[in-house]
Amino acid sequence: MSKKRIIPCLDLVLDENGGRVVKGVGFEELKDAGDPIEFAKKYERQGADEIVFLDITASVQGRETLIGVIQKAAKEIKIPFTIGGGISSIESVQKTLEAGASKVSINTAGIKNPDFIKKAVKTFGGDKIVIAIDGKKNTDITMPNINIFKNGDEKCWYEVMIMGGNKGTGLDIVNWSKEVESYGVSEILLTIKDRDGMCDGYDLIATKAVSDAVSIPVIASGGVGTIEHMIDGVKKGGADAVLAASVFHFDKYTVGDVKEEFRRNGIPVKN
Repeated sequence: MSKKRIIPCLDLVLDENGGRVVKGVGFEELKDAGDPIEFAKKYERQGADEIVFLDITASVQGRETLIGVIQKAAKEIKIPFTIGGGISSIESVQKTLEAGASKVSINTAGIKNPDFIKKAVKTFGGDKIVIAIDGKKNTDITMPNINIFKNGDEKCWYEVMIMGGNKGTGLDIVNWSKEVESYGVSEILLTIKDRDGMCDGYDLIATKAVSDAVSIPVIASGGVGTIEHMIDGVKKGGADAVLAASVFHFDKYTVGDVKEEFRRNGIPVKN
């Protein structure tokens, strides 16, 4: 088993000071949590393998991502970090990488224009491009070209969502995952909207389906409330990395706590 990564996630919104960390439920009911750079420095001290910054209102507001936050983070932390939100052109990818981001995460713009993903991979290399997939459970199994799963007593599929999780696309997350893998991207960041902020664990059905369908790394996201949920993301969901927010932001656990428990459960992690 390869070493698994522990990745704190910082959801950002624009404010008069350049950007703040927020946390919500189902991508809504956002509450202020603090300063992104202070959080990033704290997580680096705790041993985080990477950090993900997601500018969650950039696409909805039709603006570029928060370059100032990227520049500050690049000066203050040494671990790799990914930026997502509002990445909609080759120019925005270039600006983000030049500002200091290790990787960029593409979602809405890539679904609207898959050629953008292909061009970004060709221009900057697949190792710089992460595809974020926001999924939502859908019980309308009459839709064409979908992968149907049994979830309890109901059958469902998982629809790709865009615009901050607010708009459905009709695309199936498994099919879309396979397609973006063929473009040469480095990894997939999978979040299931129904679980986001609920603290009852990842959607393991969706996580395993995507992990089984592709050979590139999958980051499990959305719903962590306990360390056991992160262990399940790896052991049952097949994820290569686990991402969490609330449990770290509000000091329920440290990254070190998670790594120690992973080791106890036979899951290799970086020191």
